[in-house]
Amino acid sequence: MRTFDFAPLLRTSIGFENLNRLVDFATRGEGDAYPPYNIEKVGDDAYRISMATAGFRRDELDLTAQDNVLIVTGRALDGAEGDAREFLHRGIAKRAFERRFQLADTIKVTGASYNDGLLDIQLVREVPEHKKPRTIQIEGSTQPATIDAVNDRRAA
Repeated sequence: MRTFDFAPLLRTSIGFENLNRLVDFATRGEGDAYPPYNIEKVGDDAYRISMATAGFRRDELDLTAQDNVLIVTGRALDGAEGDAREFLHRGIAKRAFERRFQLADTIKVTGASYNDGLLDIQLVREVPEHKKPRTIQIEGSTQPATIDAVNDRRAA
């Protein structure tokens, strides 16, 4: 019997638990695990994706949010600095990447920052008023009808 590892699904889906969408995403596969990242819940309706992008400059990274997908792209720009350097060992990978995150309809990207080799992307859950739970007032008499009152109405 073959077992399925659902861990990749839970790492890239933020703000919803729709099993059909998750299974569909799993069949496509996640592919490469570069660059590594964390997804944190930093508040009741706030999340943060922290992505380790060591070696990349701010202008080599792009963020695009479109159709409930957040796309993070990194591309190494050729420059004079890279040509003059000779590496004996290169342990810090600086290869092009594209990482996609499925976002629920209620998740919005609110900002991004780049500091100390970490790209931080702030997300917030914004539930529209018409989708929020609301209390329905139950109307009617506050006094329960007594048996005598019911019998009196039948007799009349």
